[in-house]
Amino acid sequence: MQVHQKVRMMTSPMDGDGDTIVATNAKRKTKRPPLYKVLLLNDDYTPMEFVVHVLERFFGLNHSQAFEIMLTVHKKGLAVVGVFSHEIAETKVAQVMDCARRHQHPLQCTMEKEE
Repeated sequence: MQVHQKVRMMTSPMDGDGDTIVATNAKRKTKRPPLYKVLLLNDDYTPMEFVVHVLERFFGLNHSQAFEIMLTVHKKGLAVVGVFSHEIAETKVAQVMDCARRHQHPLQCTMEKEE
């Protein structure tokens, strides 16, 4: 990145306005925004078919991918469904929770910062 600064130099009156442009190199490190894991939690009441439907609809998974994640949730108690920026993860969690509530299922979806 090149930064231009206007520097006042001591010059004689015949040199013009006395301003000189100096180019300096400034290196800035941009920090990547943190990512967030979206987690689906197991419960004893939400039908497996509904979980598969949610995974296909909100996470763009095909049926076999969604089925595999649903089984992981069922067997291990939770599974990471995806890793996203904060805003996208927040939106996905809200979409899943809203859909589950509309269908009267206790399905839980959360997010946590990836380390």
